[in-house]
Amino acid sequence: MQLPCLHIPPPKTPPPPLYLKFRTSHRDNLRHLKAIGIIHPNTNPRDLPSPQTADYLISTVNFLKSKGIHDTDFPRLTFLCPQLFSSNFSTSKIEPVFDFLTTDLNATAQESRGLIVHCPYILFSDVEYCLKPTVEYLKGLGVEKLNEPSKQKAFLLNTRVDKLKAKIKFLRSIGLRYEEAAMICARMPAIFGYNVEDNLRPKYEFLVGEMERSLEELKEFPQYFGFSLHKRIEPRHWHLKHRNVRIKLNRMLLGGDDMFYSKWK
Repeated sequence: MQLPCLHIPPPKTPPPPLYLKFRTSHRDNLRHLKAIGIIHPNTNPRDLPSPQTADYLISTVNFLKSKGIHDTDFPRLTFLCPQLFSSNFSTSKIEPVFDFLTTDLNATAQESRGLIVHCPYILFSDVEYCLKPTVEYLKGLGVEKLNEPSKQKAFLLNTRVDKLKAKIKFLRSIGLRYEEAAMICARMPAIFGYNVEDNLRPKYEFLVGEMERSLEELKEFPQYFGFSLHKRIEPRHWHLKHRNVRIKLNRMLLGGDDMFYSKWK
């Protein structure tokens, strides 16, 4: 007796092994890490991070993006702070800094991003022992807009209090009262970035020695310290002196060379 022919459907194609999906995801991660500059595009395949490390890097990237960091910021962060993207780095180490910028500095996400991109080293500053004391000291001097996302404010936030005090000490040493020194620093915070012996003192000595100017003029125009001694202060002073002309510091130093030398021929 012949048995009826049974229709047996062809076997279903088995799903691809899980490791294939994992490899595809790994390739996507590597592609993204290369695109944003964390991995150099020409890295030898043998030197590429493992799947586990790549996942870890992606989690760091996602954390930073959640705090406002842009894709275009990562090449700079990678170059200046490669430890951010090491396999043993934890974002828990830098989360307090973001909290500090938001809470203590009242910075928006965009302002925080600007400060960090200008000075990524802020991320590795201790909040309690470094950042908070610095902000409190600067506010006590009257320095405003510390959340301004500028290069100057970023580096100022990352300056330790002892270095800030050194500038006040210098200003006191040339005869200014504490309140006057604080006023100068509040009006011109860039002074905190200048070296005392190589920058501030030579300018002061030229001011009172060669230029025969007083501290009152310096208090009136503290921006004097922001100009180059050899490229602007000295040439313009000697130019005016040879013509027996004496004008206020701001009139002497502000404006471009063409305007200055055409006016004082």
